[in-house]
Amino acid sequence: MLTILQFTIPSLITLLCVWLVLRYTFKTERDKRMWEMKRNTQIEITPIRLRAYERLALLLERTEPEQMVAETDFTGMTVTQLEQHLLTSIRREWEHNMSQQIYVSNEVWDKIMHARDQMAEFVHTMAAQMPKNATPFDYARVLMTAYSQNGITPHQIALESLKDEVRTLW
Repeated sequence: MLTILQFTIPSLITLLCVWLVLRYTFKTERDKRMWEMKRNTQIEITPIRLRAYERLALLLERTEPEQMVAETDFTGMTVTQLEQHLLTSIRREWEHNMSQQIYVSNEVWDKIMHARDQMAEFVHTMAAQMPKNATPFDYARVLMTAYSQNGITPHQIALESLKDEVRTLW
């Protein structure tokens, strides 16, 4: 019995040591492969994410009153038609860039959605406050003036959040 124990105990200890060394080696190798895969993925995804940030910044810029009014030929339109045109422009820009949400944080996306909602509400509210005999030129002027006097806008807040998030990539 004693001879069996003399061979069994050292064999078990050796087996345990081999198992521990192999386990450590496999874990280290797996971690190394995961790190390399993550690094390669980051190399591929970073340019895509940067383009998404650029597109979202453009979305915010294109849905500000000055930009929308400058790109609109509103001759022959009524105030209501101009309002609908501006709301349609906001919606089109939004629909065109919705897929970019997968590249930004939920916090930034929420701020962009808030900016969109606030701008649509602002366009509608300003149109509702216009007198019946107002021209689209009057509406455009009031819209841009009121927006510029609004202080820090949701668009500016969203754009700053977007910039801050891009800075974290570096």
